[in-house]
Amino acid sequence: MNILIAPDSFKESLDAIGVCRAIQEGFSQVYPEANYTLLPLADGGEGTSEVLSYVLDGQWREIDVHDPLMRAITAKYLLTADATAVIEIAEACGLHLLADHERNPLIASSYGVGEMILDAINQGAKQILIGLGGSATNDAGTGMLQALGVKILDAYGKLLPPGGASLIHTHSIDRTALHVLSDIKITVACDVTSPLCGSTGASHVFAPQKGATPEQVLSLDQALSHFADVCQTQSICADSCRVSAGAGAAGGLGFGLMAFCAADLKSGFDTIADAVALDKHLTTASLAITGEGKLDSQTAMGKVASGVARQARAHNVPVMAICGSVDRHYSLHSKPSASVCADSNAKAFAMLPFDVVVPSIQKLDSLDKVMAEAYSNVAHTAYQLAVTLKIGQQLNL
Repeated sequence: MNILIAPDSFKESLDAIGVCRAIQEGFSQVYPEANYTLLPLADGGEGTSEVLSYVLDGQWREIDVHDPLMRAITAKYLLTADATAVIEIAEACGLHLLADHERNPLIASSYGVGEMILDAINQGAKQILIGLGGSATNDAGTGMLQALGVKILDAYGKLLPPGGASLIHTHSIDRTALHVLSDIKITVACDVTSPLCGSTGASHVFAPQKGATPEQVLSLDQALSHFADVCQTQSICADSCRVSAGAGAAGGLGFGLMAFCAADLKSGFDTIADAVALDKHLTTASLAITGEGKLDSQTAMGKVASGVARQARAHNVPVMAICGSVDRHYSLHSKPSASVCADSNAKAFAMLPFDVVVPSIQKLDSLDKVMAEAYSNVAHTAYQLAVTLKIGQQLNL
């Protein structure tokens, strides 16, 4: 039996390879003779470069960059043997880099991301894969662009200060010193479909968790809209760029990468799945086991577990999901209630193509305890699933 183990990380408790190993540990107690393939996955957010480092030939490069508040920090990215740089923007402008009282999207900058891109180019990278997720910024990627040589000026010809709030004063954009990117293919792995502006845009959806008040959300949205207007006026990009799916990802970094760097925004899961050849692995799999920290209505919207399940189904491979927790609305064998069906996301959620979905939390406990015991909980759940499968096989005899 060939068992493919292809989960996402369990956020804040287990990285994806840790989940893989826990599942293998549990399953191999019952099926020690099985062939196990461990394929940790990600959707383009935090953990993407770590996942790809496990399956691709490359080396880590550590460099000095600036954090969201322009303080010196060390960030790392993966440089593969085929001259591909895998960059996670959270390394340089991640929300985790700031204390709660420091969160301020009005002034937070993506400058460090530009420094990472520039270093990758100087190291000979021909392709750059950028994972968007976990940012502290709402500056439409202007900090990144400034690091790459773009000058964003006010009506007096002065450079704008860092952050999204100052973009309301954008008068002109000077790209003459923009680092040459024409020979570099930039792909952005993104699981967010928000446009740049509006009620579903970067500011309204994501700025509050980055520290913005309701009033600041409105001013940030206006500032990003004004910046996009100037970009259009100067023929930097078409108006369609601001409404493109993913333009609002990472505080508008998606927009900046598309408009100035000709970046190609793709589904985060699809991009990573292609890079690790998930489809090829499924052609020889007898069983696929996936999972994520919480299986809920967002699972159906481009997340790892649902992506693995759908690809496995296309190959007629049965698929199990081991998750930290499972939303109470999810049922494999019953139709969702009318109230749940009123939400289109819940409809998709209820139709996820898993054969088995099992939560791994063994008992009610404190969050800290549950997080600390994630590995043993997943391993024990995998063991229970394997035992159940074994009994089923014996009964069929």
